[in-house]
Amino acid sequence: MSLTDMGFKALSAEEIKKLDFNPFTRIGDQWFLVTAGDKNGHNTMTASWGFAGVMWNKNSFITAIRPQRYTKEFLDKSEYFTASFFPADMKQALAFCGSHSGRDADKEKETGLEPVFIDTEDGRQTTAYAQAELIIVCKKTYVQEMKPECFIIPEVDKANYAAGDYHTEYIGEIVAVYAK
Repeated sequence: MSLTDMGFKALSAEEIKKLDFNPFTRIGDQWFLVTAGDKNGHNTMTASWGFAGVMWNKNSFITAIRPQRYTKEFLDKSEYFTASFFPADMKQALAFCGSHSGRDADKEKETGLEPVFIDTEDGRQTTAYAQAELIIVCKKTYVQEMKPECFIIPEVDKANYAAGDYHTEYIGEIVAVYAK
């Protein structure tokens, strides 16, 4: 089944600029799934930290992943990742995906999430979910591990990284957006 058959529309560059997307609520309050990999293997996790905007003159999305997360392995070996945003009635599924590792649980089976495999412009594939209402497809452009010596405010470091498990930031150029 195609994305169109599932009710998705590929947004044009102009439609993306007009998209009603408040990052403070969509990312911070409603959460999203960050997913990497393809039909040969993929993983997803819930995230509530991220950014959407313009970087290097390109529409970009930034997500941050801790080193122990299984999804990080997929982001590290994939050129693409997706950020999928869901209606409010999917919050329980997102909570499950944020509190269980794909190493130990079949998140799709447990939540009913249906993977959608999206072809990219260079013939690769990435994964998102049919139940999403908005899918942002990103091509990795920059990866950087956070470092303790870069924190200007030490309290931010202490409050978020007591275990020393610093996030890796992934900046992706937004190469496609699909909306229902």
